[in-house]
Amino acid sequence: MSNQHKISSLSNIDYILASLQQLIEIVAKLRSPDGGCPWDLAQTPETLTPYIVEEAYEVVDAIKSGNKIEIIDELGDLLLQVVLQAQIASEVNDFTLAEVAENISKKMIRRHPHVFGNIQVNSTEEVKQNWEQIKAAEKGETTNLLSMKLSRYARQLPPLLAAMKISKKAAAVGFEWENVEGVWNKFYEEVGEFEEALKSEYKEHQESELGDILFVLVNLARWYDLNPEQALQGTNHRFLKRFALVESVCDRPLSEYTLAEFEEMWQKAKLQLAQANKNV
Repeated sequence: MSNQHKISSLSNIDYILASLQQLIEIVAKLRSPDGGCPWDLAQTPETLTPYIVEEAYEVVDAIKSGNKIEIIDELGDLLLQVVLQAQIASEVNDFTLAEVAENISKKMIRRHPHVFGNIQVNSTEEVKQNWEQIKAAEKGETTNLLSMKLSRYARQLPPLLAAMKISKKAAAVGFEWENVEGVWNKFYEEVGEFEEALKSEYKEHQESELGDILFVLVNLARWYDLNPEQALQGTNHRFLKRFALVESVCDRPLSEYTLAEFEEMWQKAKLQLAQANKNV
């Protein structure tokens, strides 16, 4: 490495560290009882958890858009949540941001023995297997019960993503329908049970049967190699585009339109968007 490149690299590291230090100091000021922000001071690790999930999804959306400015902005918002959590913890001498960074560094080294050690791997599948084995050892999992391992997905992931991961892992050990027709039969069975549940007054029973339908739908998506999260996200975006077109032609409050009028405008909006997509 040339001396010029070394200087350039050090300069870049200094810039990164200075930027991170500035963010840390800003968050500390926001949390300061002496002139800090009342909203930030009122937050706890628990009250901030919804923002962590929200910011993570916004990062994903920004990455999909390919807009560099949006990606930088949303990654910053997510980083803010990490710094905030660490700041709150440090105030009660629980842990610090340095411990968070040190812990993830050690974890990456442990879980990549093929990079930082002398383990040889020949495929990404071997990397995944090693990762899962090391992860299980770290968490002290001495049982081979798959149900214990899958319970982490149910606790830690969004329900739709957890359902896909759980069904994939269960199918991998043979807990699977013989063919896709079996999945379709199960779907229609669950729809019937849901219809019956709706006749009762017990919301818990109704939600239980609705959950069964959603779980089978996830399995159908798996059989057809479809991503249910992307599918639902696409539907949400299409709905909003069509709804925006409907609103754009309204000349009175939405509540004054009849269902028939809405349907007519909706079909026109649907056709207009379809034509626009063909011309792209």
